[in-house]
Amino acid sequence: MPTGSVKLQSIKKLGQDNHSYDFSDEEPAGSYTNQGNDEQPAIRVGFFQLFRFATCKDVLMMVLGSVCAVLHGSAQPLMLLVFGLLTDTFIEYDIELNELSDDRKECVNNTIQWKKNYTEGIGLMTPLNQSDWSFMNNSTWEMLTPLEGRPCGLLDIEYEMTLFAFYYVGIGAAVFLLGYFQISLWVTAAARQIQLVRKLYFSRVMRMEIGWFDCTSVGELNTRMSDDINKINDAIADQVAIFLQRFTTFVCGFCIGFVKGWKLTLVIVAASPMIGVGAGLMALFVAKLTGMELQAYAKAGAVADEVLTSIRTVAAFGGEKKEVQRYDRNLISAQRWGIRKGLIIGFFTGYMWLIIFLCYGLAFWYGSSLVVNTGEYTPGTLLQVFFGVLIAAMNLGQASSCLEAFAAGRGAATLIFETIEREPEIDCLSEAGYKLDRVKGDIEFHNVTFFYPSRPDVKILDQLSVAVKSGETTAFVGPSGAGKSTAIQLIQRFYDPKEGMVTLDGHDIRGLNIQWLRSLIGIVEQEPVLFATTIAENLRYGRPNVSMEDIVSAAKEANAYNFIMDLPQQFDTLVGEGGGQMSGGQKQRIAIARALVRKPRILLLDMATSALDNESEAIVQEALDNVRKGRTTISIAHRLSTIKNADVIVGFEHGRAVEKGKHNELLERKGVYFTLVTLQSQGDKALNEKARQMADNEEEQERLNLSRAGSYRASLRYSSVRQRSRSQLSNLMPESFAPIAIERGPRDAVSQADKSENAIPEEEIVEPAPVGRILKYNIPEWPYMLFGSFGAAINGGVNPVYSLLFSQILATFSVTDPVAQRKEIDSICLFFVMVGVVSFFTQMLQGYAFSKSGELLTRRLRRLGFHAMLGQEIGWFDDHRNSPGALTTRLATDASQVQGATGSQIGMIVNSLTNIGVAVLMSFYFSWKLTLLILCFLPFIALSGGFQAKMLTGFAKQDKEAMEVAGRISGEALNNIRTIAGLGKEKIFVDMYEAQLDGPYQAALKKAKVYGACYGFAQCVIFLTNSASYRFGGYLVQQEGLHFSLVFRVISAIVTSGTALGKASSYTPDYAKAKISAARFFQLLDRVPQISVYSDTGDKWDNFQGNIEFIDCKFTYPTRPDIQVLNGLNVSVKPGQTLAFVGSSGCGKSTSVQLLERFYDPDHGRVLIDGHDSTGVSVPFLRSKIGIVSQEPILFDCSIEENIKYGDNSREISMNEVISAAKKAQLHDFVMSLPEKYDTNVGAQGSQLSRGQKQRIAIARAIIRDPKILLLDEATSALDTESEKTVQEALDKAREGRTCIVIAHRLSTIQNSDIIAVMSRGFVIEKGPHDQLMALKGAYYKLVTTGAPIS
Repeated sequence: MPTGSVKLQSIKKLGQDNHSYDFSDEEPAGSYTNQGNDEQPAIRVGFFQLFRFATCKDVLMMVLGSVCAVLHGSAQPLMLLVFGLLTDTFIEYDIELNELSDDRKECVNNTIQWKKNYTEGIGLMTPLNQSDWSFMNNSTWEMLTPLEGRPCGLLDIEYEMTLFAFYYVGIGAAVFLLGYFQISLWVTAAARQIQLVRKLYFSRVMRMEIGWFDCTSVGELNTRMSDDINKINDAIADQVAIFLQRFTTFVCGFCIGFVKGWKLTLVIVAASPMIGVGAGLMALFVAKLTGMELQAYAKAGAVADEVLTSIRTVAAFGGEKKEVQRYDRNLISAQRWGIRKGLIIGFFTGYMWLIIFLCYGLAFWYGSSLVVNTGEYTPGTLLQVFFGVLIAAMNLGQASSCLEAFAAGRGAATLIFETIEREPEIDCLSEAGYKLDRVKGDIEFHNVTFFYPSRPDVKILDQLSVAVKSGETTAFVGPSGAGKSTAIQLIQRFYDPKEGMVTLDGHDIRGLNIQWLRSLIGIVEQEPVLFATTIAENLRYGRPNVSMEDIVSAAKEANAYNFIMDLPQQFDTLVGEGGGQMSGGQKQRIAIARALVRKPRILLLDMATSALDNESEAIVQEALDNVRKGRTTISIAHRLSTIKNADVIVGFEHGRAVEKGKHNELLERKGVYFTLVTLQSQGDKALNEKARQMADNEEEQERLNLSRAGSYRASLRYSSVRQRSRSQLSNLMPESFAPIAIERGPRDAVSQADKSENAIPEEEIVEPAPVGRILKYNIPEWPYMLFGSFGAAINGGVNPVYSLLFSQILATFSVTDPVAQRKEIDSICLFFVMVGVVSFFTQMLQGYAFSKSGELLTRRLRRLGFHAMLGQEIGWFDDHRNSPGALTTRLATDASQVQGATGSQIGMIVNSLTNIGVAVLMSFYFSWKLTLLILCFLPFIALSGGFQAKMLTGFAKQDKEAMEVAGRISGEALNNIRTIAGLGKEKIFVDMYEAQLDGPYQAALKKAKVYGACYGFAQCVIFLTNSASYRFGGYLVQQEGLHFSLVFRVISAIVTSGTALGKASSYTPDYAKAKISAARFFQLLDRVPQISVYSDTGDKWDNFQGNIEFIDCKFTYPTRPDIQVLNGLNVSVKPGQTLAFVGSSGCGKSTSVQLLERFYDPDHGRVLIDGHDSTGVSVPFLRSKIGIVSQEPILFDCSIEENIKYGDNSREISMNEVISAAKKAQLHDFVMSLPEKYDTNVGAQGSQLSRGQKQRIAIARAIIRDPKILLLDEATSALDTESEKTVQEALDKAREGRTCIVIAHRLSTIQNSDIIAVMSRGFVIEKGPHDQLMALKGAYYKLVTTGAPIS
């Protein structure tokens, strides 16, 4: 596969929008292929290319396997030859019996003759009078004609049957062996090749440069390693052998048909296009109808998606019930298409059965005339031809199902093989490049420009030039996104700059050996990655074969030795997945020790202490100060304490170094550094104040508790969950301030930890739901299900009836009287037609009835599910597993999968049961002895049927489990690829992975043998059954005078129903899936929301004032239990007053509004409304009194009028009210200027309107509620000045006489509020009217005078 074709495409994709990015010719532009995939064919691997990794041994195994498969494929047609002879033998024997049952005949010298005394008697009677001629005419004439010397007495039926039994056993044994070898050889060969593909793929992925990982998600790589490679496995393993076998059967079957009887074959083949056309049309219609159904559902899905994305708006305006109805309306059309689909499938299935039975009728009618009238065929030949063509057709159909697996395999191989072929741009395992003898450690950036490959349009570094002298500590500071960390990654050569170069001691690092370069560098990151092994092993990753002394000394230097020795297992303590058992400070110090073990020349510290609390920070900082001596160190930090004592400070902004110097010099320059410093110290003062008060309050309780430091330790111990949290908090916390760590004592910590544990359990395992409960939801459809089951029962009886007719036909061939024979044959053929017609109608009935009941159930479940979703509290939607996307998919798939447990599944079961029941009853009636014999084989037949079904689904499940350990290693490696690359440990992980592959590989080889044996057994059971039952049948025919047609009748009835049973058992996977989907659904329906929307319980009162008080509210979001958002909020508003919240983003302004709306309840403290505690107030009642206008107002995809009416969903709203609300919101004139006025559709999320217009619609919507409390969350911040004026006027009007809470960034909107509360970090630092706050000269004064937007 030439890489060129790939390159062109992806250049086109990448370069379309941004001309800033010109490729030079040499550069391998095809590197990030996933952007370019859409324009290339998805399958670029030929089938035989799948085997490119096969060794000679594998090829030999596959060739032998193919030979076996071809021989195996010819076994079934071979059996037909035997079967034809066997039939002829039986029929001959029966004719002989019939002849001899006439007591005027006898067997002489092995031929049948008239008995002597009869013929002589006739001679004497001749001269008698005429009256006796009548007697002569009838029977005597035939006696005078000599018999055509039929042989007799030669046929020992038992002996013949024994012979045939041996044939069958022989073929059966051969089939067993061939089946075994065919499967086990192919599966073994595939296992060996896949083993190689896995190794190659993983080692190649580990060699890729970091930029490639940015463009390829780790999740995608993991699925590729598991699923895609499994797909290749499916395409090159047993499926190939089975395909060859079936194809051979197809060829041989037709050959037998044409050789033995071309006339009949042509007649049957001529009728078969009817079946093909039916199947084709059915596929076409089903595809089309499924498309229509999906489209219809997509509408409902869009409604669901729109509602779930804007769930806060829906909740605020109490629109839940309305939305459920809107969703349900859209489900109706989807339901209609689903029912039509069921009807069409039923119709075509019925049509196929009808055609098949007509074909049977035609073939037997025409065939029997060839046997009886012209004598061209023996009855045996008729059967051989008929079944030959039938088997050929069936196998062709089955063989085609293998083609899917091949296509899937080729599709999967495309990406995998391309990755294996791709040459990494920066190959970390290559031996090339110089290694310098002496390293001084001078690093310099020369005009470096850089883009991340995943975001080629964002310039990260822009002509950066910086020199770092050896032996000095250089600090990089600047706002986030300025390119500090990027510069560090370029030093490690994770990326190469697009322009300019990075040099080490004057050498361009692109010319140096990568592994050697990285071995000089020690790096400590903000979130250090530890591997899931012991502390000592983690340190050993720093440098291979490092002695224990070095480990200990590194641990001492990093201040880690003492805490390690305190642990029970010391250096052999396991750190847990991702280091989860360690606290932040401990992880950080282990990471520093790991960096020091390398004895690095260059030390890179990327925010190494930001994730720590103050105490640990001091310790880690001390460790870092010790190790920096004599090394080139680059430190990135936000906290002043860590930067002050650096030798040089470099200020970054927008990807350039804008200033450089020492702490004091830079403060005088009043540049980037200055702003960072002042901002930080400002926030600190407020926090210190607050903390001091808290420390005083808690002093008393604290004394009872542990000592201060201990309490913090304890809280860490309690909650490893929280340890990441610190990073966000501590970014803001300066060194001057120790006590914040104590603010939560251990009591708090425990409840915190519990809370977070409950908040996000990872994907729970659900118990499959009981079928009874699923059916309960389907009860209203019982008449449909009853009729459907009735149809299914009749369909189940068709198989046995077919075997009845088939044996009846054979019986007619032994009838000696031609007229009677013809009549009987005609009537049987007619009967075939009748059965076909009946089954046509019953199939339609079954299809329609079950699809109707199933679709009604699906719709009901979707509605209930949606209803339940909208009833959950808002916190539930914050969980990433309940994102709108996930929920809409759950509604779409889970609900429709539940059908699998009711409708069609019941049909399937009824069908199989009647099939078996009728067959067994019929057989017992005709010959109980033979039936008992065959029933012994029935379990095996059913087993083999089920087994074949299982084979088609493949054995992927077991492989998956075996691969899990290897998957864990690959997952850990890919997730932490940067750390591994920085340590240069790719090789180790590749080796670990390959070691883990051995287990699954051995299992696969074992499985190949077992699987082969099972397959062989499944295939030969039928042959053995036949051999035993025909032999016993021969015995019964001779000894007990059983009619031979009954032997055929019993055998074919039971064998066909046995295979049907096996096939039915193959439907179980759908069934299991359905039960699990249902369980997931019921889990949703059964969940009791913490804040219930639908219930009417709770306080309500008449004269609602709008008096609001927040008393010491503390709050954390349930999904981020470690970040305290509100930290003791105290503020109150009297009725009719306006309260303005100002403060930087993230300080809890919007959160307080959400508490008031009762989207959440506070963890601690209370929100009082007219003196009632908010948690006791009825939710619908409370929300009906509040109107909200938010920063980004969310409108629904309907007309302006409907959007305004959405403001009050509890009543019908007249048009006059809408217009008066619109006038108040300064909206009316604008609407009247639109062509459709109030019926104008606003588009999805209001996309047809400008921001100012949307905002005014939102205001009108809030006004129409006539709320007592108005919440304005940055209602004007997104507007330009002109629209702001209009909107502001509208708002001022709306505020009259209502309690109002305003959140704003612009001063103009706040000045005339009654109370202004300045918030910082979750509590109010100052409050009062504008003038009073200006006089205070505090935070508010600063904000106003600097004129900055309050952010």
